[in-house]
Amino acid sequence: MMQLGARSLVRRFSRLAAAGAPAETTSAGVPRMPAFDHVPLPYDGPSAADIARKRAEYLSPSLFHFYSKPVRRSVDGSNARRIHIDRCVCERVPRSLRAEVTVCIVACVLQLNIVEGKRQYLYDEHGRRYLDAFAGIATVCCGHCHPDVVDAITRQAKRLQHSTVLYLNHVIADFAEALASKLPGDLKVVFFTNSGTEANELAILMARLYTGSHDIISLRNSYHGNAAGTMGATAQKNWKFNVIQSGVHHAVNPDPYRGAFGSDAEKYVRDVQEIIEFGTTGQVAGFISEAIQGVGGIVEVSPGYLPLAYDKVRKAGGLCIADEVQAGFARVGSHFWGFETHGVVPDIVTMAKGIGNGIPLGAVVTTPEVAQVLTRRCYFNTFGGNPLCTAGGLAVLEVLEKERLQENAFVVGSYLKDRLRGLQEKHEIIGDVRGTGFMLGIELVTDRQLKTPAKDEICHAMEHMKDMGVLVGKGGFYGNVFRITPPLCFTKEDAGTLVIYIGGVCL
Repeated sequence: MMQLGARSLVRRFSRLAAAGAPAETTSAGVPRMPAFDHVPLPYDGPSAADIARKRAEYLSPSLFHFYSKPVRRSVDGSNARRIHIDRCVCERVPRSLRAEVTVCIVACVLQLNIVEGKRQYLYDEHGRRYLDAFAGIATVCCGHCHPDVVDAITRQAKRLQHSTVLYLNHVIADFAEALASKLPGDLKVVFFTNSGTEANELAILMARLYTGSHDIISLRNSYHGNAAGTMGATAQKNWKFNVIQSGVHHAVNPDPYRGAFGSDAEKYVRDVQEIIEFGTTGQVAGFISEAIQGVGGIVEVSPGYLPLAYDKVRKAGGLCIADEVQAGFARVGSHFWGFETHGVVPDIVTMAKGIGNGIPLGAVVTTPEVAQVLTRRCYFNTFGGNPLCTAGGLAVLEVLEKERLQENAFVVGSYLKDRLRGLQEKHEIIGDVRGTGFMLGIELVTDRQLKTPAKDEICHAMEHMKDMGVLVGKGGFYGNVFRITPPLCFTKEDAGTLVIYIGGVCL
């Protein structure tokens, strides 16, 4: 796929429309967005340039951007050296220029200045509408600013924003009860946290305390967080700093597309057994995995792998932890939790993101027996389970049920995946289409036989899609996978529109 100019894209979209693509087009030949009855509020806040200046001066320099414009120049209009940007995520300014750029502060950073959201759409400072197929990294499940969730938060904020779990309050108990009802077996004791990283840290701690062992097994290519324990469990160099990360072993990833054994679960699970036999005392604390690796590029573990791995780990005395931070809360469509698609019941389940539709909220759910380990000392979380967040979380569960969003994720997600596989048959650059429900991945490659990652091509494609009004995510170890994780209210018409735009940039 070559770099595409605006005229070239229009010609390609016109050909798609002429070929019978089910979407209305504008007079310029570009697909028209589905009709949507919402007028964004007038925006009178700071400009993108002003925000970028403050961000560069006052926020962490580790923050990166998805999108960039061709040229950046200094705020004061001086003749500071220009920096040409042709890449998106994680593109870094050359070291020799960093001091200069820091002093001049770039104005045309080009970032999207998103100021409003409604259902499956986002709006920038100019009132332009974007179809959101990323949902804030698989976080917004009910849709942006869902009125039921907003009303629940507002009502609670007016009554009691925060007290402490040292006092009784019915909201946290009501939400815990509702959450436990969505889980199988004896998984019914809830510990609330503020994020997925925090939830996974707590789960690993509990596994180590309960078993008396220290060793944790996770999968290569996984991402579980960026704190001390979870960074150890994470198995991609892109997300790991050079700090002590002890007691974690990374098993061969059962990746059907790039894995050494294809979809052969039995061959992959031998590595788990060998880690136990040759890398530990023979006893382990636990095994943590996602059913679908999100940051890793929407990689579904091989069918049959999790039951086999769970069996090996439990025979070695370990607990099985399901990381549902991204796949949970009906996103996979066929089930409420990702682990359910593999027919397993974990000992601990961690969750965040979709649990609050954007509220900083996470949770760990386990059995009463395992939960007892935290009574050995004082365990406390100041903000975990505060009334404001739990009121919002309870509203999310109610909306998912009332609007049958799990069913929508299954029906529309299946339709979308079928359409994307149709694109794969037409375009050599699409090496793989995978996932389920509204957790889908499209891996771009420059050579299907060698599976050479299309790193540059995906960045250009994302830029052009953004320019046309469509936002998608990007991930995978090589950064060459489109992450399609829209709000669960995404419609069939939205899905059809998304396919046309992806097809337009992959021609």
